[in-house]
Amino acid sequence: MLEIRSEHEMIQLGEKIGERLNTGDLLFLSGDLGTGKTTLTKGIAKSLEIKEEITSPTFQIIKSYQGRISLNHLDLYRLKDQNELDIIDPDSLFDSGAVVVEWGDLWDKSLYPQYLEIKIEYNHGSNGRIVTFCPFGPYYQKFIEGMDQC
Repeated sequence: MLEIRSEHEMIQLGEKIGERLNTGDLLFLSGDLGTGKTTLTKGIAKSLEIKEEITSPTFQIIKSYQGRISLNHLDLYRLKDQNELDIIDPDSLFDSGAVVVEWGDLWDKSLYPQYLEIKIEYNHGSNGRIVTFCPFGPYYQKFIEGMDQC
């Protein structure tokens, strides 16, 4: 578990994560509205040398960015059920870059033996956030070495 005290620290954490990302990596970001999921993604994009402004793809569902590796950024907040995910071809996303999914509760994670879930919560004792890493599979156990986990 990590305590993040500012937007700057959240971006720095994203950069650290982005430095480790490879094509085919899958990250799920969870947390209430405004906890910093998109801010974390901005840091990831920065380390991937993506020059475009990163915004939440809430209405587009998915945005893809080109950098050191491609970043496929999904936001499933507006989707109501699993059937709406049929518009997404996951295999093409993994083939073309790393995948970061905000609000991934609808995503059938059982199809993927390895992924990293990053939980972001408000730290009610301050204005900061608590970030918890939950690695699934040996690849992501190694991925988060040097970072605390759940």
